[in-house]
Amino acid sequence: MDSIIIWNDIRDMKYKFDYQITALDLWKLSMCGVYSSIIGILNIIFTVAMLFITKAFWGDVNSFIKIIFIVGIGLFTVIQPAAIYIRAKRQVNAIPHDLQICFNDDGIHIKSKKQNSKLKWNVIKGISKKPGIIVIYTITKHGYILTDKVLGKQKEDFYSYVVSKINMRQS
Repeated sequence: MDSIIIWNDIRDMKYKFDYQITALDLWKLSMCGVYSSIIGILNIIFTVAMLFITKAFWGDVNSFIKIIFIVGIGLFTVIQPAAIYIRAKRQVNAIPHDLQICFNDDGIHIKSKKQNSKLKWNVIKGISKKPGIIVIYTITKHGYILTDKVLGKQKEDFYSYVVSKINMRQS
């Protein structure tokens, strides 16, 4: 476990950010993930099919079937996004509010009142730029989310810096 090291000094950091993630940020990231996958395509196909079926049979079915039609249409347009938002809210509540994330040539440094740690670049799995968000993956599907609001004008320089560190590790 030599990739996680306790650290104390943040003066030599190239980038320093107060980690500010909201449930809405996590929700957007999750929705991008869902709708950029085969599952998202199937969700859209199902919803469109339900709309056509509902239109074709609405006048010929009883109230119970109409309720099933409405639930079917709302499943991926209302219910799933609401469930994802509720999950995101729980996840955000579990993140310390005093978290600071810093970057230098040695790796990523995470600091809170209770704990300080460092992740060397060799454990970083990748980086992804989504609309309004950069995600630095520490393991598949898990990582640190930095929003445009947090990154500010440094976004492109920061992204290039992290990409260079990840690419350097792979060389």
